[in-house]
Amino acid sequence: MFSFVKDPDATLDYKADWTLWLDGDVIATSQWLVPTGLTEEATSNDDNTATVWLSGGILNTKYEVINRIVTNAGRTDDRTFTIRIRHK
Repeated sequence: MFSFVKDPDATLDYKADWTLWLDGDVIATSQWLVPTGLTEEATSNDDNTATVWLSGGILNTKYEVINRIVTNAGRTDDRTFTIRIRHK
């Protein structure tokens, strides 16, 4: 699991790279599970990566964000990362 520090006033992009896990398969759909307190501004994906733009967050709070993909072959998996909100 990856961990990031984000300023509460920042709007930043976070990318999940699934290339090695996919082993030649491709992402069919990507969903981001974003906890209350963070705001999902935009999402995108290509064959191997999924990206979410996040804003907000409450100072001194830790959030777990999940990227759930389904592949063309029908496999489903999640990747989780942590965002800690701190002044930078």
